[in-house]
Amino acid sequence: MSTVVVSCGALALHVKKIAARRGWDLEVRPVPPELHNRPEKIRAAVEHAANGDDVVVAYAHCGADLAGYAKLPGAHCYEVYGAEHEPATYFLTDFLVRSFDNVVWRGLGLDRYPELRDDYFGNYERVVWLAQEPDNDLLAQAQHAAERLGLPLEVRETGDTGLEQALERLLEGREC
Repeated sequence: MSTVVVSCGALALHVKKIAARRGWDLEVRPVPPELHNRPEKIRAAVEHAANGDDVVVAYAHCGADLAGYAKLPGAHCYEVYGAEHEPATYFLTDFLVRSFDNVVWRGLGLDRYPELRDDYFGNYERVVWLAQEPDNDLLAQAQHAAERLGLPLEVRETGDTGLEQALERLLEGREC
């Protein structure tokens, strides 16, 4: 029987790739990544996706009350890619680079109210792309995102080893 993983949509593809590579029998149920803009709605989405099944959750704290669920460590999912709390740093993963215009720009209403950019991002000093699978197209998209925010871009090639190790610890003791 598969282990059910309710995953942040921003991590779901990587969770599936890691499971396939490791031969883990996982059923991954993603929830919308846009919920990071509304963390008070994450728990309800996780409960809905769990559908009464015993699940593990591929979320860190992420501002949500996920008490009672086995979940990833840390305050934010980005920590599984080796990012520790760094003041004034806005982190992008490959997923956020690909979906920046939809999840961040339109998701925060900056397409309609661009004057809010400085309200949201005025205290940031840089954008750090935690590159799991870097390529030139993603680099161009990451540069575009940083430019839209008016911030310099730093690239850190992280791979997905940190996520893999966190998943392994999360799944220990469960049949996969």
